[in-house]
Amino acid sequence: MNLSTLQKRLFAWGMGKANDADADRIKLIDCPEYQSLGELKKALLGNLQHQVLEIGPGAGASLAYYPEDISWIGVEPNPFMHPYLEREAQQLGLANIKLLSGTAEDLPVEDQSIDTVVSTHVLCSVTDLQASLQEIKRILKPGGSFVFIEHVAGECGSWTRKAQDGVNPVWKNLFDNCHLNREIWKILPQIGLETVNYYEFKIAIPLVSPHIAGNVQKKT
Repeated sequence: MNLSTLQKRLFAWGMGKANDADADRIKLIDCPEYQSLGELKKALLGNLQHQVLEIGPGAGASLAYYPEDISWIGVEPNPFMHPYLEREAQQLGLANIKLLSGTAEDLPVEDQSIDTVVSTHVLCSVTDLQASLQEIKRILKPGGSFVFIEHVAGECGSWTRKAQDGVNPVWKNLFDNCHLNREIWKILPQIGLETVNYYEFKIAIPLVSPHIAGNVQKKT
C-alpha cells in the first residue's frame, strides 16, 4: 500500500468517526438566523425534493439532514469513503440512493438532469474550483439550485488570513487538498447563475473559519 492510498484510507476512517459528532454542538458565531451547524443544515437540506446530487459527500455526515424519500446521488472520489456512506444511508433508512465515483470537475451525470446540487465543506479541496462550479452549472436543470456550506479565507490583512496563508501548504497535504484560504465568494457570482444569496458566519474552530452558506439558482 503506497502513502497516498494509506492517507485516503485513514482520512475515510476519520470521516466515518466524525459521523457520530453532534453538529448541533457546533455553534455559529455572528449568525442570528441559526444557532448551530446542525440547525443550518436542517434548514438548507431538510426540504429538498426530487433529484439531488451531493459532491464529495465524504462518509455521509449530511445524510441525516435530508428527507427520507429523497432521490440522492453522491459523487465521491475517495473509494474508501463508499462503505461508510452505504452504511450511513442504510442506518438512516435512505433507500433511493446512488453512489458514483468521480470528481467535481467531471461529474458523471447528464446535462440539466439535477434539481439540486449540494456541497458541504468540499469546494475548499477540489483541484479546480472554476471547473467544478461550471460542472455544477452544467448538470443543474433550469431553475435548479446549488446549496453550499463552505469555509473560506479570512479578511485580507487579518491575523486569521495571515495564519491561513502560512499554514496552508502543510494543511492541504495533511487534509486531502483542503485549502484554508480560498476566496470562494469571489468565484460564485462569475459562473453565470442568478444572484448568490448566502449567510456569513464564524465557528469556534481556529483557521477553518469564516464560513459562507446559502444557495444560488440557475437561470430559467
